[in-house]
Amino acid sequence: MKNKFEEFVEIVQRLRKECPWDKVQTFDSIKASTIEEVYEAVESIDNKDFDELKLELGDLMLHVVLYSIMAEEEKLFNINDVLQGGMDKLIRRHPHVFGDLELNSAEEVKTSWERLKFKEGRESVLDGVPHQMPSLQRAFRLQEKAAKVGFDWDKKEDVWKKVIEELNELKETFEENDSGRIEDELGDFLFALVNYSRFHKINPENALRGTNEKFIRRFRYIEEKLKENNKSILNSNLEEMDFYWNEIKKAEKNSNNRLV
Repeated sequence: MKNKFEEFVEIVQRLRKECPWDKVQTFDSIKASTIEEVYEAVESIDNKDFDELKLELGDLMLHVVLYSIMAEEEKLFNINDVLQGGMDKLIRRHPHVFGDLELNSAEEVKTSWERLKFKEGRESVLDGVPHQMPSLQRAFRLQEKAAKVGFDWDKKEDVWKKVIEELNELKETFEENDSGRIEDELGDFLFALVNYSRFHKINPENALRGTNEKFIRRFRYIEEKLKENNKSILNSNLEEMDFYWNEIKKAEKNSNNRLV
């Protein structure tokens, strides 16, 4: 009797042969969609919508299987190779579970993981951080990897001093209107701020994503309140918009205080 995974693979194989859309897809044609599917899965986690997460994981599984089928067509590898490679890597990188290495904390595991990856043939500790990754998250991972081999600040107070130093340098470039340096100094400031967030065990990508959602929620509240008064955001003014912005901000703060 076939298990569900085998049935799933057979369905995707049939789609590849019989569906006009699936038949013409390539590695390059669906890679952007793969990234989109990952973000949709993350969004369902943020929303605690686990029914939606279940569906999004199915979409991700479709991409994994479809890539594997396309690779098999080109005699590169197949789905069994993918599964075997994944299992081999998990066993190899968890010697504290499948071997005799003793690790007692999550931090020790992460440090061991990075050292094992380096031994597997990577030329740099920083290898394996994709260029396509969002820049805040990429900065966080680069700093995290460097820290695992001792390239890190000793005290978070010194990291904060670096943030202030970079902020002052950025301010100088704005005052001088030096367009050639502004982007460079802004990048340095953001990189330092990401570093400080890392010391507080806060992922800046998650933090900014939360703020983006908060902005969307509050701005839509402004639009809704204006609509209730037969007005459009297009013919409103800043004073009106600020009034409703502060209204929803105060309401959210009071609601949060009641939950504490």
